[in-house]
Amino acid sequence: MGTLDIIGDRSHELGRNPMTNSTTWIPDDVDVSIPSVARVYDYLLGGAHNFAADRVLGDKLIAMDPSFQTATRLTRSALSRIVRHLVDSGIRQFLDLGSGIPTAANVHEIAQGLDPRCRVLYVDHDPIAAAHSELMLSGNDNAAALRADLRDVDLILGSPEATRLLNLDEPVALIFQMVLHWIPDADDPAGVVRRYRDAVCPGSYLSICHVGHGMGAARKSEVDDEIARSGTKDKIFARDHEQVLELFGDFTLVDPGLVTATAWRPDRYWNADDMTGVNQDWHTGVAIKA
Repeated sequence: MGTLDIIGDRSHELGRNPMTNSTTWIPDDVDVSIPSVARVYDYLLGGAHNFAADRVLGDKLIAMDPSFQTATRLTRSALSRIVRHLVDSGIRQFLDLGSGIPTAANVHEIAQGLDPRCRVLYVDHDPIAAAHSELMLSGNDNAAALRADLRDVDLILGSPEATRLLNLDEPVALIFQMVLHWIPDADDPAGVVRRYRDAVCPGSYLSICHVGHGMGAARKSEVDDEIARSGTKDKIFARDHEQVLELFGDFTLVDPGLVTATAWRPDRYWNADDMTGVNQDWHTGVAIKA
């Protein structure tokens, strides 16, 4: 059974969603009338940690491009293959930056399923992502969640959670899954990633999945407009192949290089012919520090 099958389709009707029936658990600083990209991503993956506003925006994106949801799930499938490869390569500690809301096939579930000694630190600035990660990881001594912005490199690497779980003198896997395209050029995403690269020792890995320009300028403008109308301040900053390649710095890409999510070491055949541009250059790659 593949990751796409595991995620499956779940009900998103408000009255049938156990996580959103009650509002007593929602952090005080969360306005559920405004969508969150983390919760929209959760919705597209078939998760249960989303609200009406998130589902409205998600449905609008799907209406604009019916393959959007499938392509999103295919990136999740690629993450599963990447984590399995990293464990097979000897990695036993993971830093998942911009990890999002817990849904099927999380990094710790895959890694610890292969070796219970694997240690995982999730980092996300979304309060619901952090809250549910903490709940999900209760009783798991080898995993933790930290609410922080991935741009706060020193805060994250110096946090008690990182100090407890990560030994930077041993190889670490840095995972940026579907997150760097939310960081504007003005915030220097390349510089942020470089600081993480510099902090880890040789033998460490860097994994990136990043939205490209495959949807085209006109479709990208439509998506941006729809996101802006929803009330969220988030915006997609798509980057081309060379720009994403630069994020890996002097790390060496492993085979098959920087490719689409479906082309990264597929464990089954994916027919992407019926997909529109949204899947054409969702750049996905893994690299090692020499």
